[in-house]
Amino acid sequence: MAPQDRLTSTLERPESTVAPLLQVEGLRVAYGGHEVVRGVDLELGAGRSLALIGESGSGKSTIAKALLRLLPTGGKASGRVELVGRALLELPERHFRRLRGRTIGFVPQDPGNALNPVRTIGAQALEAAELVDGLAKPDRRAAVLETFAQVGLADPERVFLSYPHQLSGGMLQRVLIGLAVLPRPALLVADEPTSALDVTIQKRILDLLSELRESLGISLLLITHDLAIAAERADSLLVLKDGVAQETGPTAEVFAAPSSDYARRLHADVPALNPDRYAQLRDLGRAGAPKIEVEAVTKSFGSLTAVDDVSFSVPAGTTHALVGESGSGKTTAIRLLSGLEQPDSGRIAVAGEELRGRSHASLRSVRRHLQLIYQNPFTSLDPLWKVERLVREPLDRYRVGSPRERDELVRETLTAVGLGEHLVSRRPSALSGGQRQRVAIARALVLRPEVLVLDEPTSALDVTVQADIVETLLRLQAEQGLTYVFVSHDLSLVRQLAHTVSVMRRGRVVEQGTVAQIFDSPQEEYTRTLLDSLPVGAS
Repeated sequence: MAPQDRLTSTLERPESTVAPLLQVEGLRVAYGGHEVVRGVDLELGAGRSLALIGESGSGKSTIAKALLRLLPTGGKASGRVELVGRALLELPERHFRRLRGRTIGFVPQDPGNALNPVRTIGAQALEAAELVDGLAKPDRRAAVLETFAQVGLADPERVFLSYPHQLSGGMLQRVLIGLAVLPRPALLVADEPTSALDVTIQKRILDLLSELRESLGISLLLITHDLAIAAERADSLLVLKDGVAQETGPTAEVFAAPSSDYARRLHADVPALNPDRYAQLRDLGRAGAPKIEVEAVTKSFGSLTAVDDVSFSVPAGTTHALVGESGSGKTTAIRLLSGLEQPDSGRIAVAGEELRGRSHASLRSVRRHLQLIYQNPFTSLDPLWKVERLVREPLDRYRVGSPRERDELVRETLTAVGLGEHLVSRRPSALSGGQRQRVAIARALVLRPEVLVLDEPTSALDVTVQADIVETLLRLQAEQGLTYVFVSHDLSLVRQLAHTVSVMRRGRVVEQGTVAQIFDSPQEEYTRTLLDSLPVGAS
């Protein structure tokens, strides 16, 4: 089904006339004297879906934890919360414990942290089976295996016997969904259940949640920062900012004509809904001679060929994207490009300098002109260093200029990425996610490199912060003639940012061309599958 057809079917869903399963009035959540959720109202009918959307800190997850009675120590919820006619906030904990898991289920964001790494999936699943009323102990294993099959796990027996590290992220998320629906709860709360997954796996997980909702009559409370996903998957939306509801209503109304300034900004910042937002800024750069040349490169690790006869070139001043699912070879390709790995065969040149066969010391000059920006700025920045030292360190290592000139370069670079001088004495923990990523960009730019390799640089950020970072990167490219290699599983963002694309699968390039060629006229079935997995309005 074409994206526009999916959009039409999404917006034409009829409103339910069934009495609310979940009704919330005047919900407030406070920690001490600090109120983080203020006067939120919502209702959700049986078998219906409601999406809570907003940035980090908007109160989405706090509301979910309040409903589940899982607020951290010091948190206090007040107001009226009724589920199946029962007032949840007034129930003694011993009574509410019988509802948690049985009547109200929960799918967390990170399956890696939600499952015990030293216990098998089966051992943990059998604990969930204990919540199923009337299910005898000898029948629990069979019920678990049946549920694993229902959520699309191809080999339930192998999954049952596996440890979490032996399964992929998509499989682990299916396990969590299976454990949540096993007791057949009336309400399922899913907190960003697909944010860390490839686009194709994301679609399968969201399809699964929709199918389970329809087949089992389970109501779904979906928490997401992505308005495109919410528009495709929810009957109604509640938009939050700083703990306050900005607007609420049927998906069709909020999506088509958001009434609040904040919802309009969210709509504008979602790449899937605004593919041409940065077209003018992106096209300010002028393509030059090839700055990066990768020719017939192969790299194996034992019996695994991670990169198989890969070739692409990137003209100076342009952005080339590498896209594909996990395991496609993207990360190995950029490690080869940055000199962190040596290819088994083939040729790699950056700014005319050959990389293959060079020693670690001789690669030092290349690395000055090719810098990496990683996915998670919090782990890539020394938490003990202040911003000024983090940005200055590359200048010190390469002994660029005098101390006074280095100070000036640091100030100029911080200004270029939109960071004020008042932040120079802060450590990463005192910065927001967007500010940390800007520090990482400044640290990479301070040496005045010609090439930046961007490894999922915005995947951990809210869409509004992501939009600011993308605009910054494109502005810097136009001003400084930078060349980017952009690695991402977010094809919507690739369409906004890149000029050319290589689609990778199992170590090989299956298709490449301009953004218009790949998105408008894909030639390979695999590429079409990736594009069909995008949320509504994405292509």
